[in-house]
Amino acid sequence: MSKPVTTALIFLAFAIFGIYSLTKTSVALFPDFDANVVLVMSSYPGASASDVENNLTKLLENTLNSVANLKNLTSRSRENVSIVMLEFKYGTDIDEASNDIRDKLDLVNSSLPDGASVPVLFKFGMDDMPVLILSATADKSMAGLDRILDDRVVTPLGRVTGVGTVSVAGAPAREIHVYCDPNKLAAYGLSVAGISQIIAAENRNVPSGSIDIGSESFSLRVEKEFKDPSELLDVVVSYRNGQVVYLKDVARVEDGLEEKSQESYTNGRQSAMIAIQKQSGANTVNVVKAAKQRIKEIAPTLPSDIQITEVVDNSSEIMNTINSLKETIIITLLVVMLVVFIFLGRWRATFIIVLSIPIALLGSLVYLFASGNTLNIISMSALSIAIGMVVDDAIVVLENISTHLERGEKPKEAAVHATS
Repeated sequence: MSKPVTTALIFLAFAIFGIYSLTKTSVALFPDFDANVVLVMSSYPGASASDVENNLTKLLENTLNSVANLKNLTSRSRENVSIVMLEFKYGTDIDEASNDIRDKLDLVNSSLPDGASVPVLFKFGMDDMPVLILSATADKSMAGLDRILDDRVVTPLGRVTGVGTVSVAGAPAREIHVYCDPNKLAAYGLSVAGISQIIAAENRNVPSGSIDIGSESFSLRVEKEFKDPSELLDVVVSYRNGQVVYLKDVARVEDGLEEKSQESYTNGRQSAMIAIQKQSGANTVNVVKAAKQRIKEIAPTLPSDIQITEVVDNSSEIMNTINSLKETIIITLLVVMLVVFIFLGRWRATFIIVLSIPIALLGSLVYLFASGNTLNIISMSALSIAIGMVVDDAIVVLENISTHLERGEKPKEAAVHATS
């Protein structure tokens, strides 16, 4: 070797950059990819499937047919809801396509049928998968679980570094029910719609201008929102023969839960599911670790009957794969050291082959980091397979070099001839 120092420095640089890349490369369960599909969904309450098709879906189809790079457009109309699926050509920038879809939808929002909601876009990618799913169960606090989780769990978790969104599903939400007596309503000449309008008008804070005192100005408002369900009973709904008619005269009020559209159970107990999604490019393992730590800090502040347990943890699969890769490397190093030393009988040759394994892996990590890829199950599986190929190639080359050395060639010539 004519320049051993330079060669050693190059290998050292590979090792340094590889270790740096290992600490900076994002870790995820699967490679990042965006499906070439965007869903456009709009609700049309009270409409039949045919009405949705004729009045809403066709309008959306005609508008979205001209989106650039569109490969296929399909739709489905059901009672109360319209779904349009747009499939784009491979390689299309989905973010740019989504912006194009929004621009076209903005042009027809004013033409939507009365009662139809503004269309909502849904994109699909690996970042949309929850990295951690938790379950919250409760006994006495079940009625207020939705508010407790929103105030004390969702908000703090949303501040964790790397966390994108935190959503809660299945938690029963509090709802105040007003049951009107139809006979009493008829006697006073009232209607359910009228009662609803009166309650809505009473249950709101009203801005009342401002007042100037010296050099300071203060905003005024009348606080009329109900703080307790019993306050609804004293709402004035009408006047009859000079007498005030209160809500309690024609209806009863119950503090209950809203009608459930979905339920979740954990180990046979009703629960609420908390799904945590990470930000794009965030390290899954670090995000899950930080989220679990925050849960440990939050748990003592919750009511004693609320228990939060782990249901799905994507980081555990990643760590299992990483540990498997570590075991593969260690076992390979030990086996290679033993086998090569037995057959070649030289520690120097054994050291060269063993050194080639970490150098090759660190070089691969440099590429992963530089190209913006993640360390995931697929890339780690590929590295595990590559270890065997590196060892095979190193042994073949070293045996060829040894053969040429035994023929009397100089080390430099033997290395050139063995690899040519």
